[in-house]
Amino acid sequence: MDTITVQEMAASVGTERLSDWVEVTQAMIDTFAEATGDHQYIHVDPESAAQTPFGGTIAHGFLSLSLMPMLAARTGAPNIQGAKMGVNYGGNKVRFVTPVRSGKRVRGRFELLKFIERKPGVWEQVQLYTLEIEDEPKPALIAEWVALIYV
Repeated sequence: MDTITVQEMAASVGTERLSDWVEVTQAMIDTFAEATGDHQYIHVDPESAAQTPFGGTIAHGFLSLSLMPMLAARTGAPNIQGAKMGVNYGGNKVRFVTPVRSGKRVRGRFELLKFIERKPGVWEQVQLYTLEIEDEPKPALIAEWVALIYV
């Protein structure tokens, strides 16, 4: 994996990176339900969920959002020279557009919107995260996400 300076990262604002496809399995959905305590039938009961407009179980919206770090790591984005750590700072906007049905494949599209030095050694990174669903016209979600990078 390539390594770039913070100045090179700042100069790359506007670039996009795409992850590979990942299947959202029922096992993944069930594990997320266990971890969060969200056992709503549309997520964990295939028979009952089949009777809904979704036609089967769907992933939790927060599961779709939580795929962001894994998918970002699968884009081949370069490491930042001297970075000690990166932490989530929050989201400016999050919209859940289309449910992800169990068994569908998704991928992350990441556009770097902003990369500025907030104070010495602390850089703010804002990315547009779009979770695309294979063979679906609309994305699962769109989020503007903020991270702090410490160098």
